[in-house]
Amino acid sequence: MQDKTFNIIISGVGGQGVITMLSLIDEAVFIDGYDVKSSELHGLSQRGGSVLAHVRLGKKVYSPLVQDGRADLIIGLELLEGLRVLNFANKDTAVLVNKYIFPVLGGLPQKEIVKKLNESFTKKMHIIEASDICKAKLQNEVVGAIYLLGYAVGKNLIPIKKESILKAIENIVPEKYRELNIKAFNLAYGDN
Repeated sequence: MQDKTFNIIISGVGGQGVITMLSLIDEAVFIDGYDVKSSELHGLSQRGGSVLAHVRLGKKVYSPLVQDGRADLIIGLELLEGLRVLNFANKDTAVLVNKYIFPVLGGLPQKEIVKKLNESFTKKMHIIEASDICKAKLQNEVVGAIYLLGYAVGKNLIPIKKESILKAIENIVPEKYRELNIKAFNLAYGDN
């Protein structure tokens, strides 16, 4: 890992796996032997509300919060939530968004959100149909977040080793869901 602190924003809707992804990243960074600080805001998340997580990792990290325009990676588990956090992006930020609309959320049509995301100033926009791929290949769309994490690791969008994420899944994910999560991660990692 480089000397610079690596900043990540994860956004989604309650129940999509933002907190699980945050826990896995924290654990994997710890396994890799680096410092990590994280924070999450999940006010009405159980009612389909927004969930936002900040993660900072490096040799030594002092604060968990990512400043506007300072994210190295943004992971949006839902289209509208990905659009809402672009204030953390800069022209070099990698943005990875699940092409999925949470049914309860109203607002802009999917085409309009995708257009706005693609017109953003970052050069590294990745819009992935993670939930649809997981539903088709694993019969479970809920692991779309883990698929996105596998994609990020496989494309080197995040400085974490594959083995460390897999060990974190073993350490954190309950046994009855572990195999499904590993399959989702490997599916995306292998597609790269």
